[in-house]
Amino acid sequence: MLNVTLYTRKDCKLCDEVKAELVELQARYPHRLVEVDINSDSALVAKYGQTIPVVEVGPYTLQAPITRQKLQMTLGAATDRRNQLEQLEDPEYKMRIEKGKNVTTGDRISYWIAKRYLLILNLFMLFYVGLPFLAPTLMKLNAELPAQLIYRMYKPFCHQFGFRSFFLYGEQPYYPLAEAGVSGVRTFEEVTGIANLSDPYSFTRFEARNYIGDDVVGYKIALCERDVAIYLAILAFGIVFGLTGRRFKSVHWMVWLLIGIGPIGLDGFSQLFSQFNWEWLASLVPYRESTPFLRALTGALFGLMTAWFAYPNIEESMSETRQYYAKKFAVHQASE
Repeated sequence: MLNVTLYTRKDCKLCDEVKAELVELQARYPHRLVEVDINSDSALVAKYGQTIPVVEVGPYTLQAPITRQKLQMTLGAATDRRNQLEQLEDPEYKMRIEKGKNVTTGDRISYWIAKRYLLILNLFMLFYVGLPFLAPTLMKLNAELPAQLIYRMYKPFCHQFGFRSFFLYGEQPYYPLAEAGVSGVRTFEEVTGIANLSDPYSFTRFEARNYIGDDVVGYKIALCERDVAIYLAILAFGIVFGLTGRRFKSVHWMVWLLIGIGPIGLDGFSQLFSQFNWEWLASLVPYRESTPFLRALTGALFGLMTAWFAYPNIEESMSETRQYYAKKFAVHQASE
């Protein structure tokens, strides 16, 4: 028997008229009518909101205005196609039919994830960027053991240099190296007494990495300035993306490269290469140490552009998944 899917919504007069026509055609073209309310998913509203009623019969789709003649032609074509596929015993067709008969636990899990993926991503990002802020808070509350655990958890993912990190509960929000040239703040060398930090091969950099802080200086966030900006920007975009109904279109990949990758690459690599202490390179790339402002700015641009590029593409894929399962569940329910 044919499955006929009618995309509809409440109080839709045209939808009711199409449904009545399908009921009258039931005897001539036996079919199972499946109604899908587009208001059940924002992706369906975006796709069909201005065109309902919409009728799908196999590979054929009809949009308003839908006449009885169009329905007859479409049902006839779909019936002939089904009969031909059954006579040919097409294995792919048989597999699709069998797959559509059963709703598995995997189907329900996939549909649940497709509906709530953004909440999952936002909660993960909140947890991932929130824990590093919890570490200095725990240190301030003298809960050193759980704080140290957080610092150790994030060490594989971030350099955690104290001179490139934000601090909480202290005199200043950051303590850059003297080479950064940030005026009006005490430098990391001044407050810690750790010297020779401009040499990337110096063992004192391990001290700077392990330095957490104290009650006067404050306590280091477990992610560096750039990483904090990256993940906060991703989280912020994810929240705005959800609150605005996930309607943003993905930015062009060239925009992502120019605004997202360009600044962070220029700031990070120019700093990295300038500190290798190679004479031939020093003449090309003068020594420089980036500032907290530049790290945060370039990190935020990278996080924002990356999320803006990725999230709408993820939504497009997830919306197709939701539509597939919404239709499959409706067919399964109608056949019971």
